[in-house]
Amino acid sequence: MSAVAIVRGFVGFCEHALVIALGFVLMVIGLALGVTMIMLPVGVVVGLIGFAMFVAGLFVRFDKGSES
Repeated sequence: MSAVAIVRGFVGFCEHALVIALGFVLMVIGLALGVTMIMLPVGVVVGLIGFAMFVAGLFVRFDKGSES
């Protein structure tokens, strides 16, 4: 393995970990906002965006070279 491949793998892992962590934080914030009735619509939207980011971090490939 070349150094470039190792760095790409590490950066890819960090991208996924960051998106998963940020998605989880947004889900928790959405849950906290949903507790109050007045912020329920905002909490649902924030929670769903967080869930989408969490799932994307688990399953989506971020490589531009994998399009072909």
